Amino acid sequence: MKSNHFLASAALAISVMATGAAFAGSVISTTETAKGAALVDAKGMTLYVFDKDALGVSNCYDKCEMNWPILKAGASDRPQGEFGIIIRANGDRQWAYKGQPLYLWVKDANPGDITGDGVMGVWHIAKP
Repeated sequence: MKSNHFLASAALAISVMATGAAFAGSVISTTETAKGAALVDAKGMTLYVFDKDALGVSNCYDKCEMNWPILKAGASDRPQGEFGIIIRANGDRQWAYKGQPLYLWVKDANPGDITGDGVMGVWHIAKP
């Protein structure tokens, strides 16, 4: 699979190393899947969005969150461009793309897996 990293510049890499802060480009990238381009985490795992979320608001907690782990943002992580960070009701920081919270799927075992796409008709690959 071919990956394109957002904001993959030497200046960003130096900035991340110097400050310890992660920016979207060091956490999120794109890859090609059988269903087209998809956002993936730093390990190449597919990211998903949930139809029951509102812009800037996650509605996936408890059992839902056990199956759909959030893409966590660290305390020093900083939003950039269309990639933001929402604060969940429990205080956790979660990466979002265009306001849509981003999740992983526990049944995706390998980078590039897209087994979460279409689950229950409300989970979809996060597309750039």
